[in-house]
Amino acid sequence: MRGSKAVVVLAAAATLMLPVRAEAGTTAETGAAGTAATAAGATTGASAGASAAPTPASVATKLFRAWLRDDRAAAAAVASPAAVKTLFAYVYRAPDKSAACVKNACRFVHTSVRVPGGLNGILMVVSGSKVAKVYESRHITSAAKAARYFFAAWKAGDRNRGLEVGSSAAVKTLFKAKFGGVGYMYQGCQAETGGQSCAYSYEGGAMFLHMRGSKARGYEVRSISYIAD
Repeated sequence: MRGSKAVVVLAAAATLMLPVRAEAGTTAETGAAGTAATAAGATTGASAGASAAPTPASVATKLFRAWLRDDRAAAAAVASPAAVKTLFAYVYRAPDKSAACVKNACRFVHTSVRVPGGLNGILMVVSGSKVAKVYESRHITSAAKAARYFFAAWKAGDRNRGLEVGSSAAVKTLFKAKFGGVGYMYQGCQAETGGQSCAYSYEGGAMFLHMRGSKARGYEVRSISYIAD
């Protein structure tokens, strides 16, 4: 579903645009990556030197630019194999804005297209001189699979993974408590107004993940509700 020069618009969802890789020097590169590079330079300007450790922003920017060029060799020089594999599997067009870095986590986000989940693009976790892990908005074509992916993120205690397929509100609701305590049993999904509802039952009640989206656009967990027996 990736492409380097054409913008592919899904007929089933006019707001969803599939990946467009920018050539070096284009708007996408000078937008998101350029903004991050400026931030990196401002951070290191006074202390930059041959022995200075790279900042998270500069490392993330190098990987982002390598991805825009579809240059796996350059990407491998600044990222782990797993991070490279995840990033190069991204199915949406390139994010157009850098949301800067919070400590060692750097984000590149969409401002012109809608994608599933609260992550809204790509998040890179930097360790030293390399990107150790990449999180990204996921294109999951089944409500059931998206629900299980979200649940697995909670089980692992990984909020960023949850944001790949869940809205910020849904993640906030679910991650208020750590996984554990009761045995959850997946009960499947059924149609509801506006989408589908996927249920997990447990002793004393059940949790419902309210799914929105489509096979073309991808599904996300929009909200969560609970019932007690």
